[in-house]
Amino acid sequence: MNREELIEQLKAKAKEIRRHIIRMTAAAGSGHPGGSLSATDIVTALYFAVLRLNPGNPNDPDRDRFILSKGHAAPLLYAALAERGFFPLAELLTLRKLGSRLQGHPDMRKLPGVEMSTGSLGQGLSVGVGMALAARLDGRDYRVYVLLGDGECQEGQVWEAAMAAAHYRLDNLIAFLDYNGLQIDGPVAEVMNLEPLAEKWRAFGWHVQEIDGHNFAEILDAVARAQEVKGKPNMIIARTVKGKGVSFMENQVDWHGVAPKPEQVEIALAELE
Repeated sequence: MNREELIEQLKAKAKEIRRHIIRMTAAAGSGHPGGSLSATDIVTALYFAVLRLNPGNPNDPDRDRFILSKGHAAPLLYAALAERGFFPLAELLTLRKLGSRLQGHPDMRKLPGVEMSTGSLGQGLSVGVGMALAARLDGRDYRVYVLLGDGECQEGQVWEAAMAAAHYRLDNLIAFLDYNGLQIDGPVAEVMNLEPLAEKWRAFGWHVQEIDGHNFAEILDAVARAQEVKGKPNMIIARTVKGKGVSFMENQVDWHGVAPKPEQVEIALAELE
């Protein structure tokens, strides 16, 4: 498969994952569609073009690890895992139902493919640091990928982890920052401004790239460059649109944690055809 064909396949897969997100949150009557949709292209690229995984052996010690630090975007992770073959697609519609394995935030004890139980913001990067260190100590060549939210970067623990990763020169750690500019309380720049963000990460000793988080060519190129970096952890700041792909959700903070109603589902799915 050539690069153009791969990118077209990723675009199609991302649309299907976005449709799952809409259906899942609607069926649950709750959830977080906005931030799930903004990070869909990043996660699609990782699960279908980058990560070394075997759904038939989810505990393979040589697998790459992916940590969804912004755990409220669980619908996105579940959709990607199901599409990748970790569990049946039909189970997606049990999101947030009593007794379901698909809880409101990921639970590593219940669902294959979930590497870390997340939801308390700020913790995922610390776990990623630990996993990256473990790979070095165990002499394994797997990589650790972490997806952070922008509002999440207001948590002090993120910067403690950033400092530790640089101190230990964890070049097997690649983090993405889903920079959609909105968090539950409003615009990130008004709640607690992160800028100058790229300069902050560089000052902490990271190799930093800035990309369009909805451009598959840029995502894949950024990962390829990060994999070549030696002696530094990697931060890929991805500019994204909250609610991407659904016109009435795009750049609307109200869709951070609200499920679409039946009539809105029809409109959203039509737009995602």
